Amino acid sequence: MSKIISVLLITALLFSCSSEKEPSNILFIFADDQCYNTIRELGNQEAYTPNLDELARQGMVFTTAYNMGGWHGAVCVASRTMINTGRFLWRANALESELDTLAARGQLWSKEMERLGYDTYMTGKWHVNIKPNEIFQHVGSVRGGMPGQVPEMYDRPLDEDDWEWTPWDTTFGGFWEGGTHWSEVVANETLGFLDEASVSDHPFFMYVAFNAPHDPRQSPKEYIDMYPLENISLPGNFLPEYPYKDEIGCAASLRDEKLAPFPRTEYSVKVHRQEYYAIISHLDAQIGRILAHLEETGQADNTYIFFSADHGLSVGQHGLMGKQNMYDHSMRPPLMVAGPGVPTGRREKMEVYLQDIMPTAIEYAGGEVPEWVEFNSLKPIIEGENRVQYPEIYGAYMDLQRMIRVNDYKLIVYPKAEVIKLFDLVSDPSEMHNLAAATSQQERIRSMFGKLEELQVEMEDTLDLSNYKFNL
Repeated sequence: MSKIISVLLITALLFSCSSEKEPSNILFIFADDQCYNTIRELGNQEAYTPNLDELARQGMVFTTAYNMGGWHGAVCVASRTMINTGRFLWRANALESELDTLAARGQLWSKEMERLGYDTYMTGKWHVNIKPNEIFQHVGSVRGGMPGQVPEMYDRPLDEDDWEWTPWDTTFGGFWEGGTHWSEVVANETLGFLDEASVSDHPFFMYVAFNAPHDPRQSPKEYIDMYPLENISLPGNFLPEYPYKDEIGCAASLRDEKLAPFPRTEYSVKVHRQEYYAIISHLDAQIGRILAHLEETGQADNTYIFFSADHGLSVGQHGLMGKQNMYDHSMRPPLMVAGPGVPTGRREKMEVYLQDIMPTAIEYAGGEVPEWVEFNSLKPIIEGENRVQYPEIYGAYMDLQRMIRVNDYKLIVYPKAEVIKLFDLVSDPSEMHNLAAATSQQERIRSMFGKLEELQVEMEDTLDLSNYKFNL
């Protein structure tokens, strides 16, 4: 009898060990300058994005994800520093020069994943103030903030005869530098690491960062041809010139704003949007290659996939071209999550920050969110917990703009211009109708302004709005 019991105990032990859950892989795909409303499955019928469409159908989409803003014109630096450190905007700014110290403490996303037993990999755009090979175990081609610039990419097109620049001309360099489009390089290297990961004893954390669709928006001609100019719509909030552009830091001298001529013309904006959609479709094709190879290597069923971008982009909306503003087209990227147990086809209209991806990935990797991470994990929301992630959403750009979203209303503050804007984001999602002068909205404005000042204290935001004469 004792022998039988011993056999049963050993069998049970072996079964327990063999059925122990295998750690999940984490694949983070990061775009650059991609606005939330550039994906067909999410409502843009002009865009051709079959692979992102399928990812959205197979997973869950957070439809109102925000970036907090930036401390200089390269907003991507702030966004990427926040997601790698887990700190809110101004504390991430304060720690930007101390990332080597944080790395030594293990207080960066990749180092935490390594601590949890993951093989860590990075390829593509970085733009964070520490070298990737100091904090990732495996590193592919590392790119800077943007592809190389040439004079021909600016102040264009002047009219229908201005063809000095073409996105498929490889002699301009940029995305074509090195002979292979940078998005294709990122995909190629990602496929190579997936092959290595498929025979590893460890789960993987992959940080796959594309430069696309950042300008110069270059792609093969076949992708431009997918978007005949006559089929490109002018944004409903198009303006020839934004009235407060100088006071908010978006003057004609700002690099992003120099891409198109002043005043904006309908033709130039349509051309830029054509090229924007084309490089997004080319990016989508590379993402499709990655997702297909994940299946081919047998790793898809045990991989959580996160897709987002560091922020959005104007591309002609409100008379602006860049991302250095508080409008949703520039603050909001797409945010998708797919993987084991994630609801399929679910759309979550809850205000979150894109940097919530970092603690979410840590939890799905089997870890606990470290105390040094300020952003919130999305895992409880994904698993059906009914809670508010953030009571308010905060946004800032240098000392020139502040923003707060409370429920469905957004307040934008321009200190230098001493202007306040209020938008009802349900009835006015394109943010075209400023309600700040409405008598019925004055109490709401005072309340939101007060909450913004409270958030400033919480965020260690040193801009004193009381120094300005707003009509409250």
